[in-house]
Amino acid sequence: MKKIELVTSKKQLKSFIDFPHKLYKDDPNYVPELFIAQRDLLTPGKHPFHENGKIQPFLAYDGDKIVGRIAAIINKNHNAHVNSNDGFWGFFDCINDSETAKLLFRSVEDWLKKEGVTKKIMGPMNPSTNDTCGLLVDGFQTPPKVMMTYNAPYYQQLVEENGYTKQIDILAYLFNRNTYDDSRMRRLHELMKKRTHDRNIVIRKINVKEFKNETRKLRETYNLAWDKNLDFTPMTKSEFEYGAKDMKMILNPDYCMVAEDGDKIVGFVLALPNINETLIKVKKGRLLPTGIFKLLSAKKNVKAIRIIMLGVIEGYRKAGIEMYFYSSIIDSAIKNNIQYVEASWILENNILMCKAIEDIGGKIDKRYRIFEKQL
Repeated sequence: MKKIELVTSKKQLKSFIDFPHKLYKDDPNYVPELFIAQRDLLTPGKHPFHENGKIQPFLAYDGDKIVGRIAAIINKNHNAHVNSNDGFWGFFDCINDSETAKLLFRSVEDWLKKEGVTKKIMGPMNPSTNDTCGLLVDGFQTPPKVMMTYNAPYYQQLVEENGYTKQIDILAYLFNRNTYDDSRMRRLHELMKKRTHDRNIVIRKINVKEFKNETRKLRETYNLAWDKNLDFTPMTKSEFEYGAKDMKMILNPDYCMVAEDGDKIVGFVLALPNINETLIKVKKGRLLPTGIFKLLSAKKNVKAIRIIMLGVIEGYRKAGIEMYFYSSIIDSAIKNNIQYVEASWILENNILMCKAIEDIGGKIDKRYRIFEKQL
């Protein structure tokens, strides 16, 4: 007999976080999430998302055995920003069973309706576009890069069976050191360097010694640069500082640059070492007692990096800044003996950016999907 339970205790939350480890124990491409990070993200008072949102996890049981999980999500910042009344689902993992998936989605929808959601429900968001999001629908052959999602191929059918349809796809492009045109890249780099210089735009690496002050400026730029993106939710001061603090631990200044016009930051790019190459070996996402040292050393020994953020504010786009960022990051990657550079995620309807990436040798490696359902 299958049943659904709300997650209300620490013991249940632990089971909620650990369920994917059991589900994917035989999948070589599965990368466990860090337990501490997931616990804090899902716990009110531990993560700043809860200052303006709610996350209600659910567990599905078949008898005494856990067979699925999902979370219902309210994001007040999103609804205020887009002037809507939407809900979200995320943290979805399930055995390949339609009945179980139906019970999970019905529980989310019923809870969101009771919370007053009247427009539509979207997902997966874990818990927002400022975190991991999207269901993997193509590109199952390799593990995900840092802070990207992973799931079994059958998930798409389970989601669609419950009335959810495609809202948009988000793309992960891959640059392979052995296949992209290095000479073309360098010519483009020099051209973009001249174009930005002619506009008196200065490109520089982030100043790690002034990290707190840099973070303050970058949040303003981030919220302006991504403002028109689909389902974008502006990051609060506490959310941005929380994320920046985590990223600083693995940050390499070679992969973080800003564009300035005078003392104003008009764009920035951030790439992170693909620490998933280490996390894939960390059992059940538990770092202690030795995992933390593996994590810190990973940034020097990875074979890949991921360009996780790249944005330029309106009025400075098409000035060459974006392509200068890409060429600079790839050039640094070559010097650091990096084999792969992933640029993700890119909205499929961002035609200019997709074409620019493809023109310099990027190939679509993975495709993720955001689903929606009207209430």
